[in-house]
Amino acid sequence: MKKLFLSLLMLTGIGAMAQVNSCDVNYDNKVNTADVVAIYNNIIDGTTPTKPVMEELNFEINYQGTPLYLVMRPVEGGTFMMGATGEQTQVDDDESPAHLVTLSSYYMEMNELPQAYWEAVMGSNPSSHQHPFYPVENVSWNDCQTFISKLNTMLKDQLPDGMKFRLPTEAEWEFAARGGNKRMGYMYSGSNTLDDVAWYSGNSGGETHYAIALKKGNELGLYDMSGNVWEWCSDWYGEYSSEAQTNPTGPTSGSYRVFRGGSWNLNASGCRSAIRDGSTPTRTGGDLGLRLALGHE
Repeated sequence: MKKLFLSLLMLTGIGAMAQVNSCDVNYDNKVNTADVVAIYNNIIDGTTPTKPVMEELNFEINYQGTPLYLVMRPVEGGTFMMGATGEQTQVDDDESPAHLVTLSSYYMEMNELPQAYWEAVMGSNPSSHQHPFYPVENVSWNDCQTFISKLNTMLKDQLPDGMKFRLPTEAEWEFAARGGNKRMGYMYSGSNTLDDVAWYSGNSGGETHYAIALKKGNELGLYDMSGNVWEWCSDWYGEYSSEAQTNPTGPTSGSYRVFRGGSWNLNASGCRSAIRDGSTPTRTGGDLGLRLALGHE
């Protein structure tokens, strides 16, 4: 009887519905037979799958004999309007049109990657403003890929199954900067008052500052997503589409890679959550660094 009922489920509307995310009833970021089994158990046994709580993840890196901890904060999947939304002022043309984006869950580094962490993996520090706990900068998109590959190898025994470090997509970056599902609709990441959350031209004194939570964090507990240094994203830079998208990864090719968030040498408008820029994958500068994401391969 159970086998017959399961077969019927697979052949009827539930099997067809298994093409959409709403049928991921066991919350494993996949839509497959396991979801049909979960629905079946709910009908037969009265059990309801519960969504697991995403918890902060910490990874240990050795820096000159001292353990450092890479803190990854959870970003629960959700849907948001990306781009030139109403609270964003003095918007640039490349921030339009605003469009609906749906994302799966992932993790974002709590802070911009500090120089000590880069040096622990790469063996050297390329930054213009040198301090172990200032954000690493003067790194190209290509340099970041080399770093991430080495980091994944170094921490392979600490990584959850099926997950790896990477740069965030541009959509993931903006969703996290806006506060994810906890967002309050601020212009900047975590506030409408830039001085509370960011190092920018009005308060930086012409240099970067500690990447370790000197300013107020945003709704997800992420720091310096506005200002301090620009942050590379994985996408090629391109124009936005008005169409709704799910887990977008940007254009399939291009000349420039995206970076987001503004920096210590820009005014307030240049540190808004919707601000975009990009350059060649070989571009370096004392205002350009990275923040890690962690997600399923």
